[in-house]
Amino acid sequence: MSTNKILLIAFWSAFGIIAGYWVVKIFWRVRSALQRRAAGEPELDSTRSLVWRDPGPAERLDLAAGPGGKSGEPSPPFTFLEEHTSGSQPCVSVRDARGRVWRVKWGSEVNTEAFCTRLAWAAGYFVETTYFVPEGRIEGATALQRAKESLDEHCRFENARFELDEKDVVKHFDAHSWAWHDNPFVGTRELNGLKILMMLLSNWDNKDVRDVSRGSNTAIFEYRTEKGGREARYLIIDWGAALGPWGGNVLNRGRWNAEAFAAQNEQLITGTDGDVVKWGYAGQRTADAVDNITIADVRWLHQYLGAISHDQIAAALRASGGTDQEVADFTTAIRARIDRLGQVTELTKP
Repeated sequence: MSTNKILLIAFWSAFGIIAGYWVVKIFWRVRSALQRRAAGEPELDSTRSLVWRDPGPAERLDLAAGPGGKSGEPSPPFTFLEEHTSGSQPCVSVRDARGRVWRVKWGSEVNTEAFCTRLAWAAGYFVETTYFVPEGRIEGATALQRAKESLDEHCRFENARFELDEKDVVKHFDAHSWAWHDNPFVGTRELNGLKILMMLLSNWDNKDVRDVSRGSNTAIFEYRTEKGGREARYLIIDWGAALGPWGGNVLNRGRWNAEAFAAQNEQLITGTDGDVVKWGYAGQRTADAVDNITIADVRWLHQYLGAISHDQIAAALRASGGTDQEVADFTTAIRARIDRLGQVTELTKP
């Protein structure tokens, strides 16, 4: 075969791959737009909207217990309620001994979600109450589909993530979630701080309401206030695609990989342009994550992340199922990234 023919075949192969990529991308975006239009705007019954609240002094935070606290841990025995067929990982709902309902998930995102929700909560962001449960039994868990491989013949399991399904909370998911570029907090330090935290943890799956056909990872939860009204809390509901390498395509992405995570430490911040910080992050919606974040935004978030100790980070990782080596490696890498934020804050004085 001649060289020209080989080059021609290579050209058309590359063209076909690129064209196919854009056809698929346009298809999902159009489908998502139609789904959003059909669903309409979410009907919020809240008097105020929040994306962050002051977490208080860092030394008082129990990162091993997380937002639910030690007393909020799942209480066995667990009784099977239903299996969920959506999502990328096997998942079921159970009721515990205290009558609370939990969504139990297995797979590659278990450790990541348990840890990331703890660090996000410690920085002041809203998360779902999540625990790592190393082992247990789910009574009545029979005739399962995807979750069948996660339990043995006696309905026993290992290494599961338990996520609390809170009562009296109105939850707006999917087509009624929110977009990074269109929400009440655009341009605020609180929203930019959430973007920084997402990049610091290498969470590359930052899909939002515009990606509803593939699954939005943002949501709005309405909670009752002490005065009887409701407040709308804007949050990320899926932190599973983190603590590994970020990337612009599926070939470069990973999760819960300390070596690959640490290898990108130097790329987290690539420089500054005036008071704007430049980032090396790449994800599902890269531009929405990296654009227009200032040194002042980094300084604001660092006052909370920087106050979290080495031991607190390690305790959160251990409570998330990390091995001794994983705890050591992740703690060192995460501390290095937080310290990098601190270095940037010194570029200009407040």
